[in-house]
Amino acid sequence: MTATVVVADAVLGAPTPGDAVVIEDGRVVAVTWRDQVGTDPTYRHDGAVILPGLIDSHLHPLGYTALVTGTSVNRAADVGELQEMLAEAAAALPAGGALVAQRLDDTRLGRLPTRHDLDRAVADRPVLVYRYCGHVAVANTAALAAAGVSSGTSDPAGGSFGRDAEGAPTGVLRETAIDVVSRALDPLTPPPRPDQVLAAMDALAAVGIVRIGAMVSVGRPLWAGVGDEVEGICSVARDLPIAVDAMVVADTPEDLRAAARRLEAAGGKVRFWGWKEFADGSLGGHTAAMHEPFADGGAVGTLRLAPERFREMARASFDLGGVAAVHAIGDRAIDSTLDLFDEAIRAGADPSRLRLEHVSVPSEAAISRLASMGVVASVQPSFLVSEPEWVPARLGPGRAAYPLRSMLDAGVRMIGGSDCPVEPPDPLPAIAAAVHRPGWDDGQGLTVEEALALYTSWPADHFAAPPPLGPGAPADMVVVAGEVGSPEARVETVYREGVPASFRPIDWPG
Repeated sequence: MTATVVVADAVLGAPTPGDAVVIEDGRVVAVTWRDQVGTDPTYRHDGAVILPGLIDSHLHPLGYTALVTGTSVNRAADVGELQEMLAEAAAALPAGGALVAQRLDDTRLGRLPTRHDLDRAVADRPVLVYRYCGHVAVANTAALAAAGVSSGTSDPAGGSFGRDAEGAPTGVLRETAIDVVSRALDPLTPPPRPDQVLAAMDALAAVGIVRIGAMVSVGRPLWAGVGDEVEGICSVARDLPIAVDAMVVADTPEDLRAAARRLEAAGGKVRFWGWKEFADGSLGGHTAAMHEPFADGGAVGTLRLAPERFREMARASFDLGGVAAVHAIGDRAIDSTLDLFDEAIRAGADPSRLRLEHVSVPSEAAISRLASMGVVASVQPSFLVSEPEWVPARLGPGRAAYPLRSMLDAGVRMIGGSDCPVEPPDPLPAIAAAVHRPGWDDGQGLTVEEALALYTSWPADHFAAPPPLGPGAPADMVVVAGEVGSPEARVETVYREGVPASFRPIDWPG
């Protein structure tokens, strides 16, 4: 069979240097130099570079689908504009349905809205609006009533209902309090259709993504209106354009085992990859668990981690061959999770099967522990784009956010992701952010090669995938115009198994 030869100005992120990729039967034969191939190139990309297919290690596929097919209020500049957006979206819904919106940005509005603000926009149906971090939401009066939330309702473990001076709910929901309302509203909001899920996954492929670490839930939807997220992925498994390694948010070992069986039976490019848990919330919502109060408020966040639950669920995941992935943003949450990781390792767990998600505010001691323990830090450089204006003030002096350079220099095993729909899923701007850290000025930037590895070779190793662009690996590649590591870099062509592929992008809704 005649080999396919793809050439460009350079090939980056491969095990060997070169400017040409030789392909047979959809797999890489070699990365080499065009003058050593001995034949004319099949495809030529002057002024561009070839990268391996990109991997997003932490993405919410159903949450992303719900965002691009639903309502985003991120561009609302004030409460009045938010109300206009919600009223317009509600008018387009069938009678009896609930309105769920995402990406509320209280830093733009100047404050979090209340149920009374939402009632003035929509009073005749339940409304739930998620802050863009997903860890704070606001419900209108109808939504609170649908969930049975009143002045006499106690706060759930790991969450809280905002209350006014008289103790009445304000509509602001933090952490697990969101679950109380979202469970009630989920049946009133049709889940994304399979064709919509596939269109969203096609959009990920269009930005060069070939694999995602997918966070999916059973029993309690991470966003109202997404339904059974495991079923949502399983229903499209055989038609997916990307590989999906699913980490399941589940409450019991039985639920986790049942989800693992469904995922493995789905076929296609879907497989079970483990269990996902939350140790705390977000910096933006003041719910990240900190040792000391936030500098711009008295809160120390919300520690959601339950040690015995972790032990039981991690064991169940390990028995299934999966990982234990724990969301930990604040320094207290990170330290508490590392204590449990250390206990698990001493009991025989493989450190590479323990993932710390986000790792936003680790202390120097925590960085040293991460490195010495050999666990995986799943980081999101895309956070660097949206947070420089407010995170330093929130943390105050002495607490650094996203110290990627320090982590890498210490020997921490890192993989990169977007946390989409919290942030856009395009890896190229995230790679640029990891390199340049615009607005941070903290010396924590990575080299282009290191930032690229966050989305290629390092997660490939974690997900037990072939070395990207190594001999015998699938010839899944991304041709990038512009300088990789710069904000101007963009995808020119996507190759799948050595053939140019066509995927339909979706504009990021803000």
